[in-house]
Amino acid sequence: MPELPEVETIVRNLCSRIVGLMIASYELLYPPLLKDTENHSIDKIIGRRIIDVNRRGKMILLECSEDHTLVFHLKMTGRLLLCQRSSPRNKHIRFILTFEGVENELRFQDVRKFGYIRCLPSQDACLPWGLPRLGPEPLSIDLDSFNKLFRGRRARIKGLLLEQAFIAGIGNIYADEILHRARIHPTTPVSELDERKRRDLWKAMRNVLHEAIQKRGTSIQDYADAEGRRGHFQKFLRVYGRERESCRLCGERIERLRLSGRSTYFCPNCQTEGGES
Repeated sequence: MPELPEVETIVRNLCSRIVGLMIASYELLYPPLLKDTENHSIDKIIGRRIIDVNRRGKMILLECSEDHTLVFHLKMTGRLLLCQRSSPRNKHIRFILTFEGVENELRFQDVRKFGYIRCLPSQDACLPWGLPRLGPEPLSIDLDSFNKLFRGRRARIKGLLLEQAFIAGIGNIYADEILHRARIHPTTPVSELDERKRRDLWKAMRNVLHEAIQKRGTSIQDYADAEGRRGHFQKFLRVYGRERESCRLCGERIERLRLSGRSTYFCPNCQTEGGES
């Protein structure tokens, strides 16, 4: 599933290409793609201009004139692609937006059909009933607010980082990378993280996500940006997907364990269990 850096890359890509364009038409090729949205509601986007493209967690928000927002969630295999209208459409294209006066169209492709689109009044898009309940954005939260998130929490830190209601946008890849950067074992109970380790975690979170955005995200399987370009952060991963390979910091072999059904990668030397590292 595309995580915050991949979604942010797509948002920046689209901002430079479609903001200011007027929507000419849409084509819904897979009706279940629309979530909590009737066809007559999405009809209202025709003739509207794209005034901004934003991100909330792992979701992409196309803000249209006259108070309408299209919300895209890519889920596991979703992709938003800017293509020439004349280019072939594969069988996994589920939704298409065309624009006045340009040859490009925006296609939503989703092999496994887990993604969705919602059309909402713009003022509702970031309210609890507009989007799933999401925690704060990891790149904008300050250290004091980050510390407050841990009050009363008893979960293990890896699982907590994956909870979108705790903090928005982090998935399996970046949770592992952040924990390695902060030298925290993934099974550590959050109640055992002192102020210093929480500060290390906050810094690691910001640094890893910023670096991944600079490298246009991580392309391991399906991810590519809106113009079909792959990211480069996979070349710099320290632990994720590197079981039995050497840690880039200490040379110890990377190990893998299962937490809540997810593969979790860590260095047993840099991230000691139940102690300082």
